[in-house]
Amino acid sequence: MKIYTKSGDKGKTSLFDNTRVAKDSLRVESYGTIDELNSSLGFAKNFVEDEKVYNIIRSVQRQLFNLAGELATSDGKSFPEKITKEDIELLEEKIDYFLSQMNKKEKSMFIIPGSSKASGALHQSRTICRRAERRITTLAGDVDISTDLQKYINRLSDLIYTLARYSESELDYVEFKK
Repeated sequence: MKIYTKSGDKGKTSLFDNTRVAKDSLRVESYGTIDELNSSLGFAKNFVEDEKVYNIIRSVQRQLFNLAGELATSDGKSFPEKITKEDIELLEEKIDYFLSQMNKKEKSMFIIPGSSKASGALHQSRTICRRAERRITTLAGDVDISTDLQKYINRLSDLIYTLARYSESELDYVEFKK
């Protein structure tokens, strides 16, 4: 089997439901940014030593295929594995757990990110996730996007932020002049 099909040579690609769209469409940009996030999390995972954090990242990576698949369907409804309220609640549980492991000062102050390889890589993933959320929000202004999908990507950026903060080896606080 060849990896190239030549069907995209003129700037078009097929969605999951075989609808042809421009490769630079906002829909393709949205699920492409989710793909970038998935790859970034895969890289970050290589630096994570905490087994709980590692397993959460692995689980999120799998779920991102569902999210991207839903975005890669022109009607947003025919993809078989959609993001659900339960998926959002699971992210919230994980956020709450890891926040409970930090002291109040850790949670309330800005830090310079990346005091360890794991935290630096996770902060990079967080920024990609937030970009994906911006792309999806723009797309949702033009087409019907599931509110559960939109909530999930918002909570996911919060989770990745929390995991990055949890993974910092030391906290370098940003203090603003008064």
